[in-house]
Amino acid sequence: MPRVLALIPAAIVLLAAGIFLGGHPDRLPGFIRDPLVGDKDTRVVREAIDEIHDTYYRKIPESELANESVKGVIASLHDRFSNYFTPKEYAHFQEVSNSQFSGIGLEVQEHPRGLRISRVYDESPAKRAHLRAGDLIVAVGKTSLKGRPSAYSTSLIKGPPGSDVTITVVREGRSRQVTLTRATITVPVVASALRTVAGEKLAVVALSTFATPGAHAQVYSAIRRRLKQGVKGLVLDLRHNGGGLVKEAQLVASAFLPDGTIVSLRGRGVASQTLKAIGEPIAKSTPLVVLVDRDTASASEIVAGALQDRGRAKIVGTRTFGKGVFQEVIELHNGGALDITAGQYFTPKGRNLGGGGVKPGAGIQPDVQAQDKPRTPRDEGLNRALRVLAGEVK
Repeated sequence: MPRVLALIPAAIVLLAAGIFLGGHPDRLPGFIRDPLVGDKDTRVVREAIDEIHDTYYRKIPESELANESVKGVIASLHDRFSNYFTPKEYAHFQEVSNSQFSGIGLEVQEHPRGLRISRVYDESPAKRAHLRAGDLIVAVGKTSLKGRPSAYSTSLIKGPPGSDVTITVVREGRSRQVTLTRATITVPVVASALRTVAGEKLAVVALSTFATPGAHAQVYSAIRRRLKQGVKGLVLDLRHNGGGLVKEAQLVASAFLPDGTIVSLRGRGVASQTLKAIGEPIAKSTPLVVLVDRDTASASEIVAGALQDRGRAKIVGTRTFGKGVFQEVIELHNGGALDITAGQYFTPKGRNLGGGGVKPGAGIQPDVQAQDKPRTPRDEGLNRALRVLAGEVK
């Protein structure tokens, strides 16, 4: 017992020394520090954070320094699609993603200054506030959206029904603040309509996003309903569709293709795979036109690119966005997460439509150029697509 008691002070000293050296690994001898702490490149980051924390004239929490250092690493990639969520941002993002929240009725695209509005839903708070496609949201409340991930920016706009949110909107160089009352928004994932052109009965099936699990089932339902009504051709409208789940893209393309490659995925840290058409196509030979614009991106480009490469459809519209990369969310030990570009998409003919995330991508060049003029009551892009389709039917 006396021997054990004598060892207790020594154990306490060793424990204290271990705790101190664990927080100050630069004090360890090189032969011990190297295997425990890592190589000199990673040590210098820890060393710099420690020195700034200990020496800078005002105290900054180490967690804040760590967050900013990770943000700096992400910024150095010059990849507009890779982001870092701090623990607070990631918790907010998860809360919004996993709960039923309301919003103001917008579809948006990420912009260096914030969020660019690509679509305003009818009978929504945004519609009543006279917001329109092309407007730029640069702040929510007092929080600037410059350089923020789109997922985080949109999470600030969403909130409980009946609560207010103030946004700063820029239109034609002039900014204004708008306060809107959030409401429960029913997002129209699929909308369809019958049109008669040159005596031919045609159908328009518009898909707004691939982000909703089961979106393909809604597309299938709309196509089956219109085919039963005797339509002779289909326009698949993917304008303002910023993409979503690659599995949904595979399934939507499979509605028109009986077999063969739809897209190939390749990355350094992920397994390469080729996704093929699956199931029985419901419109294998029905004349088809795909309508696209500059906001057609990611999973939408997978579908359009596959149908173009396989000769299954004519593409009508403008050059698409050009996002040929996909991201993975990787959770970190501090409660934050990386939303990092993990690989690239390739069409059946081997085309990559993006610039690797670091430069504008080529996108898909349409077979027939067409563009809507927002200031006119007509939809010139859709009308052009219907005329092209009518020519294919005859």
